[in-house]
Amino acid sequence: MRLRLHQTASLGPFRQIQFCRPDYVFVYGTLRAGEINDINRAAERHGIAKPACIGAAYVRGRLFDFGSYPGLVLDDQAAPVRGDVYEIEDALVPVLDEIEEVYPGVEGLFRAHRLHVQVALEDAHTDIDCLIYPVAESAVNGLTRIEGGDWVEHRISRG
Repeated sequence: MRLRLHQTASLGPFRQIQFCRPDYVFVYGTLRAGEINDINRAAERHGIAKPACIGAAYVRGRLFDFGSYPGLVLDDQAAPVRGDVYEIEDALVPVLDEIEEVYPGVEGLFRAHRLHVQVALEDAHTDIDCLIYPVAESAVNGLTRIEGGDWVEHRISRG
Protein backbone atom coordinates (compact mmCIF):
# COMPACT_ATOMS: atom_id res chain seq x y z
CA MET A 1 0.00 0.00 0.00
CA ARG A 2 1.30 3.47 -0.81
CA LEU A 3 0.21 6.49 1.17
CA ARG A 4 0.81 10.01 -0.10
CA LEU A 5 0.78 13.17 1.97
CA HIS A 6 -1.29 16.04 0.66
CA GLN A 7 -2.00 19.61 1.73
CA THR A 8 -5.36 20.17 3.40
CA ALA A 9 -7.58 23.22 3.58
CA SER A 10 -10.33 23.79 6.12
CA LEU A 11 -13.73 24.14 4.44
CA GLY A 12 -16.71 24.05 6.74
CA PRO A 13 -17.04 21.31 9.36
CA PHE A 14 -14.73 18.84 7.58
CA ARG A 15 -11.28 18.92 6.05
CA GLN A 16 -11.11 18.85 2.29
CA ILE A 17 -8.01 17.71 0.45
CA GLN A 18 -6.42 19.63 -2.39
CA PHE A 19 -4.91 17.25 -4.91
CA CYS A 20 -5.42 16.40 -8.54
CA ARG A 21 -6.41 12.77 -8.72
CA PRO A 22 -7.58 10.20 -6.20
CA ASP A 23 -5.82 6.93 -5.58
CA TYR A 24 -8.30 5.84 -2.93
CA VAL A 25 -12.07 5.87 -2.64
CA PHE A 26 -14.28 5.51 0.45
CA VAL A 27 -17.48 3.59 -0.35
CA TYR A 28 -20.40 3.47 2.10
CA GLY A 29 -23.41 2.26 0.11
CA THR A 30 -24.18 0.41 -3.11
CA LEU A 31 -20.51 0.48 -4.20
CA ARG A 32 -19.58 -1.78 -1.25
CA ALA A 33 -18.67 -5.42 -1.94
CA GLY A 34 -21.73 -7.57 -2.61
CA GLU A 35 -24.04 -4.61 -3.16
CA ILE A 36 -25.83 -3.75 -6.41
CA ASN A 37 -23.07 -1.43 -7.70
CA ASP A 38 -20.18 -3.45 -6.20
CA ILE A 39 -16.97 -1.53 -7.01
CA ASN A 40 -15.17 -4.75 -8.01
CA ARG A 41 -17.87 -5.72 -10.53
CA ALA A 42 -17.98 -2.15 -11.87
CA ALA A 43 -14.23 -2.28 -12.55
CA GLU A 44 -14.49 -5.73 -14.14
CA ARG A 45 -17.35 -4.65 -16.46
CA HIS A 46 -15.11 -1.88 -17.81
CA GLY A 47 -11.92 -3.94 -18.11
CA ILE A 48 -10.24 -2.03 -15.27
CA ALA A 49 -7.97 -3.67 -12.70
CA LYS A 50 -9.77 -4.90 -9.59
CA PRO A 51 -9.59 -2.31 -6.79
CA ALA A 52 -7.55 -3.38 -3.75
CA CYS A 53 -9.57 -3.29 -0.53
CA ILE A 54 -7.43 -1.40 2.00
CA GLY A 55 -9.81 -1.95 4.91
CA ALA A 56 -12.86 -0.96 6.89
CA ALA A 57 -13.19 2.77 7.45
CA TYR A 58 -15.38 5.31 9.14
CA VAL A 59 -16.24 8.93 8.44
CA ARG A 60 -18.31 11.23 10.62
CA GLY A 61 -21.67 11.97 9.12
CA ARG A 62 -25.37 11.22 8.90
CA LEU A 63 -26.58 8.39 6.67
CA PHE A 64 -30.05 8.52 5.09
CA ASP A 65 -32.25 5.95 3.33
CA PHE A 66 -33.18 6.95 -0.23
CA GLY A 67 -34.89 3.57 -0.80
CA SER A 68 -32.53 1.58 -3.01
CA TYR A 69 -29.40 3.45 -1.93
CA PRO A 70 -28.11 5.60 0.94
CA GLY A 71 -26.92 9.18 1.04
CA LEU A 72 -24.25 10.54 3.36
CA VAL A 73 -24.18 14.08 4.73
CA LEU A 74 -20.71 14.81 6.07
CA ASP A 75 -20.83 16.13 9.65
CA ASP A 76 -17.80 16.24 11.95
CA GLN A 77 -20.10 16.24 15.01
CA ALA A 78 -22.12 13.15 14.00
CA ALA A 79 -21.58 9.45 14.66
CA PRO A 80 -19.30 7.30 12.49
CA VAL A 81 -20.62 5.97 9.18
CA ARG A 82 -19.12 2.64 8.13
CA GLY A 83 -17.61 1.97 4.74
CA ASP A 84 -14.54 0.56 3.04
CA VAL A 85 -11.50 2.13 1.41
CA TYR A 86 -10.20 0.84 -1.91
CA GLU A 87 -7.06 1.70 -3.82
CA ILE A 88 -8.22 2.36 -7.37
CA GLU A 89 -6.90 2.94 -10.87
CA ASP A 90 -7.46 6.44 -12.28
CA ALA A 91 -9.57 4.91 -15.05
CA LEU A 92 -12.18 3.82 -12.48
CA VAL A 93 -13.03 7.38 -11.38
CA PRO A 94 -15.22 8.20 -14.44
CA VAL A 95 -17.04 4.87 -13.95
CA LEU A 96 -17.77 5.75 -10.31
CA ASP A 97 -18.80 9.27 -11.34
CA GLU A 98 -21.26 7.75 -13.82
CA ILE A 99 -22.72 5.39 -11.20
CA GLU A 100 -23.09 8.30 -8.76
CA GLU A 101 -24.29 10.62 -11.56
CA VAL A 102 -21.56 13.19 -10.92
CA TYR A 103 -20.91 15.22 -14.06
CA PRO A 104 -18.67 18.28 -14.53
CA GLY A 105 -20.68 21.49 -14.31
CA VAL A 106 -23.92 19.71 -13.40
CA GLU A 107 -25.47 20.16 -9.96
CA GLY A 108 -26.70 16.70 -8.92
CA LEU A 109 -27.62 14.76 -5.81
CA PHE A 110 -24.11 13.40 -5.16
CA ARG A 111 -20.93 15.42 -5.02
CA ALA A 112 -17.37 14.19 -5.38
CA HIS A 113 -15.21 15.26 -2.44
CA ARG A 114 -11.74 14.38 -1.31
CA LEU A 115 -11.06 14.21 2.42
CA HIS A 116 -9.12 12.46 5.16
CA VAL A 117 -10.81 9.31 6.47
CA GLN A 118 -9.79 7.42 9.57
CA VAL A 119 -9.10 3.88 8.35
CA ALA A 120 -8.81 0.84 10.59
CA LEU A 121 -5.96 -1.33 9.27
CA GLU A 122 -4.84 -4.28 11.38
CA ASP A 123 -5.59 -2.53 14.69
CA ALA A 124 -3.89 0.69 13.55
CA HIS A 125 -5.49 3.94 12.46
CA THR A 126 -4.17 5.84 9.47
CA ASP A 127 -5.42 8.95 7.68
CA ILE A 128 -5.81 8.33 3.96
CA ASP A 129 -6.88 10.88 1.36
CA CYS A 130 -9.98 9.49 -0.33
CA LEU A 131 -12.54 10.31 -2.95
CA ILE A 132 -16.03 10.12 -1.43
CA TYR A 133 -19.52 10.76 -2.79
CA PRO A 134 -21.66 12.55 -0.16
CA VAL A 135 -25.05 14.16 -0.82
CA ALA A 136 -26.14 17.73 -0.33
CA GLU A 137 -27.80 18.35 3.03
CA SER A 138 -30.86 19.77 1.27
CA ALA A 139 -31.43 16.40 -0.44
CA VAL A 140 -32.24 14.52 2.79
CA ASN A 141 -35.23 16.56 3.99
CA GLY A 142 -37.97 14.16 5.09
CA LEU A 143 -35.86 11.01 4.63
CA THR A 144 -35.28 8.34 7.28
CA ARG A 145 -31.92 8.51 9.00
CA ILE A 146 -29.97 5.24 9.23
CA GLU A 147 -29.08 5.40 12.92
CA GLY A 148 -26.55 2.55 12.90
CA GLY A 149 -24.42 4.23 10.24
CA ASP A 150 -24.07 1.04 8.18
CA TRP A 151 -25.99 0.79 4.90
CA VAL A 152 -25.49 -2.95 4.40
CA GLU A 153 -26.65 -3.80 7.92
CA HIS A 154 -29.65 -1.48 7.50
CA ARG A 155 -30.61 -2.92 4.10
CA ILE A 156 -30.46 -6.49 5.39
CA SER A 157 -32.46 -5.66 8.54
CA ARG A 158 -35.34 -4.08 6.61
CA GLY A 159 -35.67 -7.17 4.42
